[in-house]
Amino acid sequence: MADFSEYTTPIEEWAVLEKLPPDFPDNLSIDELKQLRVVANRDREASAAKAMIDEGLISQVSMQDYQIPTRDGETVEARSYRPVSAAATQRLPVVIHFHGGGFMFGTLSSEDATCSRIVVALAAAGSPVVVVNVNYRHTPEYPYPTAWDDAEDAFHWVHDHIDDINGDGANVVVGGISAGAALAASLTLAQNIGKDASLVQRPRVRGQVLMVPPLVTENCYASQVAQLRDPSLSSYVQCEHAPILPVSRLRLFGQLLKPSGGPDMELDRRINPGLATVDEVTGLPATTFGIAGRDPLRDEGLLFAMLLSENGVPTNVNVFKGLPHGFRRYGNQLSASKTWDEVIAQGIQHALSNPVADGFVIKAH
Repeated sequence: MADFSEYTTPIEEWAVLEKLPPDFPDNLSIDELKQLRVVANRDREASAAKAMIDEGLISQVSMQDYQIPTRDGETVEARSYRPVSAAATQRLPVVIHFHGGGFMFGTLSSEDATCSRIVVALAAAGSPVVVVNVNYRHTPEYPYPTAWDDAEDAFHWVHDHIDDINGDGANVVVGGISAGAALAASLTLAQNIGKDASLVQRPRVRGQVLMVPPLVTENCYASQVAQLRDPSLSSYVQCEHAPILPVSRLRLFGQLLKPSGGPDMELDRRINPGLATVDEVTGLPATTFGIAGRDPLRDEGLLFAMLLSENGVPTNVNVFKGLPHGFRRYGNQLSASKTWDEVIAQGIQHALSNPVADGFVIKAH
């Protein structure tokens, strides 16, 4: 039986940040949440723009914007990022990036720094890639499964326009942060299960990088608790009042998705990829996990990582001890932010290196 409680205790470096006020209160109305989203997205974009300049990223990356048509007749924004050090005609492996934000927050420009850091780091390592950042649609206007549809439509678009981005269609890695990691995991699992012929016909995803992923809905969480040594060790219990993403906020984001909640919910692998069976995960591509120790989502991430690693999937598991969900927003105020960036870049390299499975090993940071 599993016990991941050792990763919960806050680290000393977090103590100062712990005293900061919460970014928004609970029990807001839908209209108040929409107003908050405008402010939060503006702040995210400003932070990304500042990082692009301060970290010297803007001069090392070339960007191009696109519109991706969706299956319901609308479009979503996308932006590609390439290292200026690579020839414009050079075909590069592709990383499809899905942002975090509880399926509610995030914009195209809010991800400029995150995507550029990936490009710059891998170019410096001699493994250049092109990143495609997809601004899928958000709640509350677009509940489940719109974001999931958008992610799959973007995957098809990348392959249909592989020449336009000078990408290598045989080397496509998908990844994301938080909500975006859920979309990446769902997409990769759907292709592996093989029920969607259109996904099966595409080249196999080479790998996935899942940072603080939500993989199981709250009303299906009992199966996760059953795998723990004791229910009191659940990250939902230990991290109920954690900073940034307490359980109450996690519950709010889940409610805004408006999933059916019916008796077949546990069988819906799109929204519950963490409930996949052994047969369904066998054959998945190399997967890197970045998991926060003081996060309600901790256990579902680690249990999914355990499932994959014990069934032949090359798995790279990283846990940030004592840190909450979304800690990367604090940048240089936390030394773990640099490690977070390294985990993402190394995870992409890992996926493209034809790794072999070596069991369930947790790298604690």
